[in-house]
Amino acid sequence: MNTINDKVVVILGASSGIGEATVRLLADKGAKLVISSRREEKLRELADSLEECTIAYKAADVVSYEEVKAVIDMAVELHGRVDVLYNNAGIMPTAPLIEGRRNEWRQLLDINVMGVLNGISAVLPVMVKQHSGHIIATDSVLGHHVYENSTVYCGTKFAVRAIMEGLRQEHRMDNIKSTIISPGNVATDLYKSIQSESARQAELDFRKTIDPLTAEDIATAVAYAIETPDRMSVSEIMIRPTKQGI
Repeated sequence: MNTINDKVVVILGASSGIGEATVRLLADKGAKLVISSRREEKLRELADSLEECTIAYKAADVVSYEEVKAVIDMAVELHGRVDVLYNNAGIMPTAPLIEGRRNEWRQLLDINVMGVLNGISAVLPVMVKQHSGHIIATDSVLGHHVYENSTVYCGTKFAVRAIMEGLRQEHRMDNIKSTIISPGNVATDLYKSIQSESARQAELDFRKTIDPLTAEDIATAVAYAIETPDRMSVSEIMIRPTKQGI
């Protein structure tokens, strides 16, 4: 088994929810962390709460390649390498297609798809040069199954799944791993990005029926993927609440 201790891990979308839970778990396991999100104040609070750990932070919007690259550059300047990139930033505005929420569709594509691509593009030259690395992305069970009123969100998650498999095929001989973590329903604040009142209420009502996962559950899956031996690449981890159907 690989050890997380002393691994240099960059986490995008780190300030809350799954990202924050992963930061805390990996810090406890001895990772050298560089964390990022749009909310610098939240990053500072998180880093300050882990003052005995090796942790640095830099605000960045994953929509901007330049800002993402600056985070990767910081990690290389501090530690000389990047062992793991975790692309966790994402939004989940869902609504029926008939509502024509084109601005939301653009945001979904920019953050959920281009954000992942910007992370890959920024870190890949570093990992190719060092002939090792692991890129992880938060996907969703809705990247495997289409669900009504979530069509565009599903499309972005299907895209991430395809991109990460393409990454694996193109760079497996560079000793670079790729993993998607595909959660079912998780009790985080992601639902707050849903602007449609009916869709938001449907999400909250659904949670009451299934005992949703916690952010810490997903962090455990991320840690498992990182700890696998170098010879072993876990391409997908799908993790659902026991009572969830799809």
